[in-house]
Amino acid sequence: MNDQVREAVAKALKERGISQKDFAQSIDLEPPNLSRLLNGHSGRIPENWQRILDALELDLVAMPRKK
Repeated sequence: MNDQVREAVAKALKERGISQKDFAQSIDLEPPNLSRLLNGHSGRIPENWQRILDALELDLVAMPRKK
C-alpha cells in the first residue's frame, strides 16, 4: 500500500482509540503482521497494479466512508 493509505489507517485507529494490537486481533491478524503492514515492510501494491496506477497518474488513497 502507499504511504497515504498507511497513514489513513494509523490515523483512523488513533481517532478511535484502538491499539494496533487490539485491532489486529479483531480482524484475525497477528499484531506483528499489522505492524509490518503499517510500517511499509509488506503489503505493497502488486507490481502490475502499481505500473497501471503510475501510467494513469493515479494514487490509491483511503478516505473515510460517507455516512
